[in-house]
Amino acid sequence: MYRFDSQRFTAAAASRRTIKVYDRRSDAHTSEPKMLETAGLDINGFRRLLHREFSHSGNEVYELVTTDRILVDFDKFNEIQDGSTLYLVQDRHQQLPDATEELISYTPHYHTLTEAGTYEYHASEGNRALSGALAELIDNGLSATSKNKGERTIEIRTMFDETIGKPALIVMDNGCGMTTKKLKNWAVYKLSKFTREDSAFSSQQEHYVRPDHVPRSLNSDISYFGVGGKQAIFFIGNSVRMITKSTGSPDVHELILSEEEFKRKEANKEDIFSGYIRNRVPGESSHVTQSDERFLHKLIDEEHGKESFTAVIITGIKQDHIDLMKKDFAALTRELAHIYHYYIHGANGNNLRRPLTCSDQHNKLEIQITLREEPPNCPRAINLREVGDDMQTLYINRAVDTFEFKATVSDEEKLEGLIRYHPFLYDRETYPQDPNAEQDSTVDEDDLDNHQENIGRGKKSIFECFWNGRLIPNTTVSEFDWCTWSSKRSDGPPAECYNRLSGVLFTNDGFKVTQNKLTFMDLEQKVKNKDTLFTCVSAGQNTSRRGAFKSQFNQWLLKCHKLHDKQVKFMGRKETQEREDNRKKKKTWTVFSRIEWEHRLFKAGQLVKSHRTQPVFYGTVVHFLLQGNYSKDVFGAGGLVVIEREPKALYNETKTIRISKIDRNATKDAIQKNINNDLLKVPKELKVEWPEGNPWSNNAVRPAGSVLGPLKVTILNGKEESISCIASGSVGSRTTMNVKYRLFHHSPQGEETEHGNWEAPYSAKNGFWFKKHAMVDLGEYTLSLNAKVSGNDSTDFGGTHLPDYTLKFKITAGVGEKFTIDEKNLPVRVGVPFDIPLRITDCYGHAADPPFQPQPRLTCSDLELSYTTADSNRSTVTIRGVKAIGKVLNHQEIEITVTLPGLKEDTQSKKINLHAGLPHSIYVTPKEDPISVENGNPVTFHVEVHDEAGNVTANARQTVRCRVPGFPQQTTDCSGAGAGQLLTKPINLKITKGEPQFLQVSFEMPTHKAVNPVTRDLLVLPSTRVVAIELCVNNDENLVLKPNEKMEWLAGGLLENLFYKLFDEAGREVELTDQIASKIKVSWTGGGNREDLVQGKLPVLPVAKQVQDERIYQVSYQEQNVSFSFSIVPRPDEPSKLKVTLSQRTLKLGETLSEPITLELVDKYDNATKSLTPTCLSQMNVEADGLDKSAVTFAHQESTSSVAVTGVCFKAGTLGPREMSFTYQSFVEQVIVKVTAGVPAKLTLVSSPGQLLQFLNGTGSSTPFVIQVSDEWEHPSDDETVEVRITSSPPGLTVTLSGNSHHVNAEGKATFIVSSVSGPKGYYKLTFEGSFNKRLIPGPSVNLTVIPDPNKPVKLLVEYDKTAKFPAGRFFPVFSVTVVSDEGSPITTFDPSAVSMLLWKRESSGNTPPDDATKMMCCMPLENDRKDRFYFRDKEIPTLLGGYIIQFSLHINNNELLFGDQIPVHVVSDKPVKLGPRSPPPNPVVSYSENIAHRKLVENMTLMIMDSHGNPAGQNLNGKVVVSIICAHAERKQDLPLFEGRINTIQFDLDQGKVHIPRLAIMKKSPGENGSSYILVFKPEVVSTLLAPYKLSFQFFSDAEKQRMVLELTKKKAELTTALTMYNDLFSSFSELLNLLTIQRDDASQKEAKVRDELTRKNVTIPQPVSISIVDTLIKKKTDEAEVIKRMQRRTCNIPDHFRGQQDVLGKVGHLAQLQDDDAARVISWTLGGNLDCVVTRTTEAAQTIYRDTRGHQQVLPLDSIHVSQANRPPPHIQRGRALFDPPGNPVLARELLIYPQHEESCKIVFQNLLGDTILINDLDSANQYRRKVVQNKIPCPTILTRQGERVSAKGIFGGAQNKAPPKNRLKLLAAPLPENYHTLIEQKELLTQYHSVLQQKEKAEEERQKQLHVGKGIERQKQVMEEKKKQLEEVDSQLASLQAKPARRSLQHAPGSSGIAAKRARM
Repeated sequence: MYRFDSQRFTAAAASRRTIKVYDRRSDAHTSEPKMLETAGLDINGFRRLLHREFSHSGNEVYELVTTDRILVDFDKFNEIQDGSTLYLVQDRHQQLPDATEELISYTPHYHTLTEAGTYEYHASEGNRALSGALAELIDNGLSATSKNKGERTIEIRTMFDETIGKPALIVMDNGCGMTTKKLKNWAVYKLSKFTREDSAFSSQQEHYVRPDHVPRSLNSDISYFGVGGKQAIFFIGNSVRMITKSTGSPDVHELILSEEEFKRKEANKEDIFSGYIRNRVPGESSHVTQSDERFLHKLIDEEHGKESFTAVIITGIKQDHIDLMKKDFAALTRELAHIYHYYIHGANGNNLRRPLTCSDQHNKLEIQITLREEPPNCPRAINLREVGDDMQTLYINRAVDTFEFKATVSDEEKLEGLIRYHPFLYDRETYPQDPNAEQDSTVDEDDLDNHQENIGRGKKSIFECFWNGRLIPNTTVSEFDWCTWSSKRSDGPPAECYNRLSGVLFTNDGFKVTQNKLTFMDLEQKVKNKDTLFTCVSAGQNTSRRGAFKSQFNQWLLKCHKLHDKQVKFMGRKETQEREDNRKKKKTWTVFSRIEWEHRLFKAGQLVKSHRTQPVFYGTVVHFLLQGNYSKDVFGAGGLVVIEREPKALYNETKTIRISKIDRNATKDAIQKNINNDLLKVPKELKVEWPEGNPWSNNAVRPAGSVLGPLKVTILNGKEESISCIASGSVGSRTTMNVKYRLFHHSPQGEETEHGNWEAPYSAKNGFWFKKHAMVDLGEYTLSLNAKVSGNDSTDFGGTHLPDYTLKFKITAGVGEKFTIDEKNLPVRVGVPFDIPLRITDCYGHAADPPFQPQPRLTCSDLELSYTTADSNRSTVTIRGVKAIGKVLNHQEIEITVTLPGLKEDTQSKKINLHAGLPHSIYVTPKEDPISVENGNPVTFHVEVHDEAGNVTANARQTVRCRVPGFPQQTTDCSGAGAGQLLTKPINLKITKGEPQFLQVSFEMPTHKAVNPVTRDLLVLPSTRVVAIELCVNNDENLVLKPNEKMEWLAGGLLENLFYKLFDEAGREVELTDQIASKIKVSWTGGGNREDLVQGKLPVLPVAKQVQDERIYQVSYQEQNVSFSFSIVPRPDEPSKLKVTLSQRTLKLGETLSEPITLELVDKYDNATKSLTPTCLSQMNVEADGLDKSAVTFAHQESTSSVAVTGVCFKAGTLGPREMSFTYQSFVEQVIVKVTAGVPAKLTLVSSPGQLLQFLNGTGSSTPFVIQVSDEWEHPSDDETVEVRITSSPPGLTVTLSGNSHHVNAEGKATFIVSSVSGPKGYYKLTFEGSFNKRLIPGPSVNLTVIPDPNKPVKLLVEYDKTAKFPAGRFFPVFSVTVVSDEGSPITTFDPSAVSMLLWKRESSGNTPPDDATKMMCCMPLENDRKDRFYFRDKEIPTLLGGYIIQFSLHINNNELLFGDQIPVHVVSDKPVKLGPRSPPPNPVVSYSENIAHRKLVENMTLMIMDSHGNPAGQNLNGKVVVSIICAHAERKQDLPLFEGRINTIQFDLDQGKVHIPRLAIMKKSPGENGSSYILVFKPEVVSTLLAPYKLSFQFFSDAEKQRMVLELTKKKAELTTALTMYNDLFSSFSELLNLLTIQRDDASQKEAKVRDELTRKNVTIPQPVSISIVDTLIKKKTDEAEVIKRMQRRTCNIPDHFRGQQDVLGKVGHLAQLQDDDAARVISWTLGGNLDCVVTRTTEAAQTIYRDTRGHQQVLPLDSIHVSQANRPPPHIQRGRALFDPPGNPVLARELLIYPQHEESCKIVFQNLLGDTILINDLDSANQYRRKVVQNKIPCPTILTRQGERVSAKGIFGGAQNKAPPKNRLKLLAAPLPENYHTLIEQKELLTQYHSVLQQKEKAEEERQKQLHVGKGIERQKQVMEEKKKQLEEVDSQLASLQAKPARRSLQHAPGSSGIAAKRARM
């Protein structure tokens, strides 16, 4: 790193030049740059110049760097050119503390001349101008990001939302960015990458190196010529701002190129190709001041944290580009995705069938395109990677194979190519069609499939061409000679195969393209040269001959044709198999699960029938076979099908036949019927017999020991025949059967155990025989008999389960004979009942019921036993309530004996463990009675708990409680040991006269109520404790106090000589000791003298000072809580002052005090002495300012001995506090009374919108009327009950206010804001009136003028051809709609989308259209259309006849619509084109029966002539209708039926366009083919009118019964088809709506997340979970904050402006501009003077209108009369871009300080006209110096203003009052703009409002979707109904098919009575 020091560098001469130097050593050095002349200086001389100019010491160390942060050393200093910019910094990597500017020059390179014609020559090719221009900008981003190690991002933002600024297009990338040198080079036109190295424009690290070859030439080296980017920019718009930051640089560089700036420089004869690069820190946007560029603040804010980037911001975008991007956004992104397909998806392209991998570096490239429109349009964004329908994606994914090749033209010209094959799939070509191509609207959609095979590639070229990996859209190569079909080769691919090819050519930059990269210049010529060498990549070697290469291609194409162009589609590949052919050679076959054959799908598991086989058989498809090894679905010819014969029970075999032998006409029902007939041969059931009788029924119950069997079993088939074997599929083959016997036992737990398993063969004598056996074990059993195949255990045959038989039964116990006792030794408690269960069993040990009523006996030697009862429950006998009484010994078992008489074994014994019983009694010690205790001591008792036998017992919750009257109870827990101890609380009784007292103590168990309580007597003896205190006063009276006694004492006095005594329980006086005295406490002091207390003397007691303050005092002995209380009531002292009591401190002027004033005499402590008497009134007096003493009275109050003063009233004086002075004898006292305004009596207008009030009709004013309410003395009233209202006169004026009436505020003011004034043009008066307590208060009035609003639409004027007719289906005449304003002039400011045409049937009534009215939008204007009208062309007339209503509407705002007059129209028929019925009749079915009803074709049918929409259209046409019969199928030779009378044609008269046919029938025994279809043709014949005939199909049968069945089935089929159509429409509508709602929900969620992210970036936090109420709160908060800022005190322009808003009126000059600087605002406003009140209009006509309306009083300035002088002229000290001298005082043009809120361009003209080149400078000295230097350069100097208020005129005059601005308060000033944070809050509020809207949309979308899902529950049920109807329709189709037997031709020759006339075949 180079640093300056005094020893560095030698002298060297430098050429003459001027260098701009910025001092940026620290934040403190941010002054303006200095221009330093370096003539004759070397680096050392320049360093000394720097020291001198920037005043730094020689010891300081700095660095001098270029704007690219290159250190300036000796060599670099010599290279620096004139006008360069340098930085003086501490470190070359430091950030700039302030922005800088660098002058650059970008004179075009000489290639502008030498290659100027290239672009022009090729510019006319192609029509993809806009996408090509955007591609040029993306090319730059690709080159910039080519060396990114991470993600490559290119983003295009289209900003068409005027709420954030003017339309703009932004292209951003995260590439390497540009240094200032590179940015300068970019600006030079035609400076390509090849010329930068050797030119003067080259910079470090900018030498071009051609990249190495990569596949597809995807090297990102496509930013090439130095032309395309700038051409694209100025093709799209007229201005560009380049913002860039290079890698490693701390600075951001900005450069602006503008068409407007070029024109200005040209007009000023300045250097056009020069400008400034602004260098600044990232994120700094203070230089962006234009309001229509405010979106740049957010964009620049995104620079933080970015290492490098480039942003291209294009503005001034042409409107046709904006419209195209909005309208064709999808097509535009699709085109770009096509151009950069391989950069986005990699060298292999977007192959959706290939799994995604991360290996391809190009997958890191992301190209994002965003379109933002004005609300409510939502932003649209798409990543080009997500585009799935660009042509290359379609080509790749619809191709089945690829042929790759290479071609070499020269060493530098390389080419790669590939051809893809798109096969013919059964009935359609798969060659993709261009989504952007316009489809032929005349093509019948129903015929597309019939012609699809002939479409393919068509006339399109095979190859698209890519250059360095990107598409060159206007160049394609049709074909090469080797990929062209030749008729000379018979063994080659068919010609149609060449129509199924698509291809791509990838070239490197060796091939030349035009500078806009739309067209190759010589590609096809070079590649088709005979010397071009083609190589097949798959072959791996060069082919020097085209013939060999063509052979390879033909072989590949032929292979594609054979493999992929097939009719049968084999699907669902499973595996491959090896099969032997007839020659025992193994071949590979591929197994498939299904095929698609002639529009029918056959699949595994489907029932089929064979035909042309011996025998014909039925079966289930197993799979399909196709010879060859295939890995996926394939089209192939031939193939086999493997069928498993049905039923499997009979034919356990499979058959393999050719697929062609599947009978496609066999129905499922017919196949199933044959299978069912064969199933009758299969074993169906088992017949079970009991040879020895006593059969067991199912679920039988038998006792243990019962015998089961023997059994005889017979097998029966479906015909109930006995069989023992099954006949299999092969002839003579049989399968023998056995019967298997299995017996299962089921436990109660569900376990299953097998108890028997035998198998019996068939015996001719006994069939299948099984022996008998006894059943002993109890439980449930299942006997299972199964038929099975002999020799194995299978009970299935051929997939069918063989018959079986199941018998369920139950074995139960026998008779009871003995019993057992439960073995468990349960604990038994004394006296507690328990049960003894006995179990009765049979001889097998099974539980059994007792045979008699049990009567047990119990015996025991040590206990007394008893029980209550014995009961039985099945096998259990329970002895209940057994009780044992006796003494308990530890660990002793006692044996008891149980006897149950009547059983074989009747006695059993059992041992028990005996324990103590339940609590029965309480035992208490000591036993003395009574028990003595001294008062104050506790007593101890011992207790035990005994059971019924006297045993000490312990049980849970065994608690003993002791109760002593008057004392807390005590408890002890005896749960553990059965005993416990109780200690009472000290016994404290009140003993009087020393007598002992008795208490009775009780003991009880609260948890055992059955235990009786125990009581004991207690004798309490008196103690020696202190129990009483006595007080006395030792004075003259020797007063002894009584407890709680009240005594009087002088207030504030002292109670002295107070003594006390103590007594014990026996009444004895207790001797006072020091210990006792220490425990004496008094309540009036913290402590007393210990010696006095020992002597019995208490501390002195101070008495309270207030008589009402009665207090209680206490003396206590703390050890025994003994106390003595008494009260002292203070009495007043002698009077010392006069007290005045005033309850009401506020009094209105003129009102009398409502409450009296009280006077009293009080003592020194303010205690009332009650010494005033009635005689004292004469000595009372009162004085006060303004007091009406005549009304004042004094009255004595007997009850309180006080005086009441009334009648106090003030009649004059100022408002505020008044002092009242009261006097009695020598006593004087003052009080303060606040006097307020009197009763409201007047209204005064203190503020209004202005003197001359003028309102546009329908508008109002934001400036309020302020009314002040005052009393009769002109004092403002603060009574808020006063109501003020406004009335207007004369009638006809409607005034909308913030409220028609207002209550005044706390200041007595009412504020009215006139929201709108509506009425006829004229003069009106507004009158203000007040109301107070139903009393009217008169007020002022103001005059106003109403003028019509030229911008308010009031009606729609519609013009059209009123003589025009309205034929159905045609187009309405052109409607022109004019929006008429309030003043009658047309309004042209509305967007065309705001005007709509509404159409509905005339049945509707009312002035507004119904909700279902058809809405149509207006058309784009034509060249000659008037600009003040909206046109509606080519609007289609309805196809139904009748009356309609047309009404036009104008959408004014969100809630306001303006409707025009309703226009009735009548739709008439179009021209006649066909014959037809009103409603189509059903297709008849006839037979040649004798019955006329069976031969009738039509009856009572009326045909009429119609237009193309089915409306009657031939009312004036006559002629005839000829009826004939033709064949339905022209290719068949059929005999035609004849009409009655053996005729083949019938004629009917056509009258007034109608023909009535009463009946039409065929003849008896008519010829015709049974089951064939024919057509009745009704051909109209009208003179000079060609009409289409009406055709009616009918079916002919020879069988009347079959005719009837077909009629019924056809009718039923029509009904079912209609129902299914309805269901399908319903389900389709439901699914579409659900998908739409889901998309809307997802879109709303994405919008909500996007707006929420935007809010987060704007520092607005949304609490979670979010809700509408939270957002509303935030919106209100932001609104309130913005309102607070808006209401903050700032400079405003107080000039009223009533003309603003009128047509062609900008407003008054004072309101057109704002100024931030207060000093500048003062002096500039003073300079403008009276011009501030001048009204500026756009036209002279508007100015003349104002002049006339104001009778010449208002000065006006029309813009069209201002001469626009040279714009943007710099101050005079700057000439030709250079400063003539260093100007003092910071001079600036005054007009450049102005801020224009609206109409910026117009306002600039106004103030340039008013201020000219007036200069603002700091002070007068600087102004004079500046003027002198300007004049010395022989340049005229304009007027100079100073910030201090002085003026130096253009003539040089200064000084005097006329050249000094007055103070601000004497001037009308320009307003100050709102602070920046106000705009931030407004932006946040708008975002929150947008978020509120999208959140509502999200919630509504989710709600609608949930409703739809709820509807879906009913849809599922309807789907089940539809499936049933489908089955019914299939059944009807099957029945109809069975009736359609092979037609038997019946000719006329075979008919009886034939005439021999042959029927003619009708022409179709």
